[in-house]
Amino acid sequence: MPGHLDGWSPVQFTTRILGPSSRKRSTDAPQEDRRSGRRALPIVAGAAVLVLAGGTAAYAGVHKTVTLDVDGQVRDVSTFTGSVDQLLADQGVKVGARDDVSATGGLREGQDVVVRHAHQITVASDGVHHDVWTTALTADEALDTLAARDKNVTLVASRSSAGRAELPLDLALHGSVDVVADGETKNAPDADASLGDVLGDLDITLAPLDRVSVGQSDEGRVQVVVNRVAVEEKTSHKKVGYDKKTVKSDDSYVGTSTVTTEGKKGERTIVKRVTTVDGKVTDTVKLSDKVTKKAVDQVTTVGTKERPVVKKETTSTSSSKSSSSSKSSSTGSKIKAGGKADSLNWAALAKCESGGNPHIVSSNGLYHGLYQFSVGTWHAVGGAGLPSNASSSEQTARAKMLYNRSGAGQWPVCGKNLFR
Repeated sequence: MPGHLDGWSPVQFTTRILGPSSRKRSTDAPQEDRRSGRRALPIVAGAAVLVLAGGTAAYAGVHKTVTLDVDGQVRDVSTFTGSVDQLLADQGVKVGARDDVSATGGLREGQDVVVRHAHQITVASDGVHHDVWTTALTADEALDTLAARDKNVTLVASRSSAGRAELPLDLALHGSVDVVADGETKNAPDADASLGDVLGDLDITLAPLDRVSVGQSDEGRVQVVVNRVAVEEKTSHKKVGYDKKTVKSDDSYVGTSTVTTEGKKGERTIVKRVTTVDGKVTDTVKLSDKVTKKAVDQVTTVGTKERPVVKKETTSTSSSKSSSSSKSSSTGSKIKAGGKADSLNWAALAKCESGGNPHIVSSNGLYHGLYQFSVGTWHAVGGAGLPSNASSSEQTARAKMLYNRSGAGQWPVCGKNLFR
């Protein structure tokens, strides 16, 4: 059988050689002689007009009637041509290197001359597309030939400028065709039609990215599959954590730590191109991944400054006052500092230093109570025992004493709260 070896597959593309009744043919109607423009009867009865017997014999010797089949279009041709090449030239049939012609050389009476023009089609095998040539008349015939190489091979339809699905072949010579689209299978009764016509008859419209392939069903019928393809960009956001840093400061006392900068999370914006086929994700491409909001690090300031120690007074008067203060420490409320200290915001200072807890002790055990007295400083202003064991009122009274004596500098970080 005529055919060509294809580069994708060693399978020879054979051609179904159709008999005169396989496709449309013209037999009864008179035909026009392409060379003279005259209409000639299919059966030449010109012997009646030839007078000489010798002339009649010569006429019969060169005249012949042949059947010409060009891509399934069959017609009888009355000709005086002696070769197949001249017959094709006379009939305006051009033949290329990839085309198939069933005969060459001399032309005989009653001979069938079959011409199959090659078409380039795209096939899909294991997800890979190949361009191949075939002289098959229909998709069904091409699939039969390709099945020798891969039974799962399909033909891939191209798209016209108008968005119409196209194949250079009709689907089949006869029978019906199944069309699978949008989760359902529809049946087109006439497979002897173009792919675009079949989809149009079933009212199946295609979006610009939709794919159409042609294969064979398990029952051996031609099957058209429409895949709905969508491509969209999707944006997502992710939080970016912040770091925690510690800095030392000689403006704060040892044992104190303050969060001077609150940490804040940042944000990362990610854009992806997502491809779905019939609703299922088949491909994801990251287009961008950027930090669109920077994180703010948390900063904690730790004090390195040594707290001052106030020396006790050594005079008898001081001792007497200290003794008197010690005696009154149990009541606290009887202690009066007086002076400017009474007008200051001691509650704000206590909240800053200790969170307002009169019994709190620093992590290193050196500082106590509402105002974070060291034991030495507490004793220096007349306190007894530990500051954290004294009442809130006594702690406040002795803090006022310390202020009247040394000022707000005794609380270098929180002292500013006294003036709020």
